[in-house]
Amino acid sequence: MHGERLRAALIEHYFPDIADWGYVVTSDITCSYNCIAWAAGDDARLWWPSPEEGSAYWPPGIPRTDTVEAFAAAYGTLGYVACDNEEHEVGFEKIAIFATASGEPTHAARQLDAANWTSKLGSLQDIRHPLRALEGSRYGKVALVMKRAVDLTRQEITGDVPR
Repeated sequence: MHGERLRAALIEHYFPDIADWGYVVTSDITCSYNCIAWAAGDDARLWWPSPEEGSAYWPPGIPRTDTVEAFAAAYGTLGYVACDNEEHEVGFEKIAIFATASGEPTHAARQLDAANWTSKLGSLQDIRHPLRALEGSRYGKVALVMKRAVDLTRQEITGDVPR
């Protein structure tokens, strides 16, 4: 129990308003992947457009720049396209890219259902949360929402059906 309170204290230190929004920790602490990878469904490696190729995965042919456009292009390799809202749509999976006021990407989250998104918080845990709960001084604001069609048959089999 003490460990859980300590982990929550770390999350709430970095995101002071998150407790008011509500969140649930859904994983242990790990450095195996980051938020950009987690939003892409990859929990085996870090994704980041580091200039040093090989320091983190970045899709081939996508500019290694810290811009929302480059991140959108990276997710585009997985079938995501820009969309105009964050509302849940049956048959689609959505991601949100966060950026600073100057347009530098900081974070990405993946939609779970009509109320919840999932995020990997740096080197901390994964959490389930309302999308806007992470907006603020650390991650900035949602700069772009993207979506891709999903196979509802596969989701029904695995139990990952968005609601």
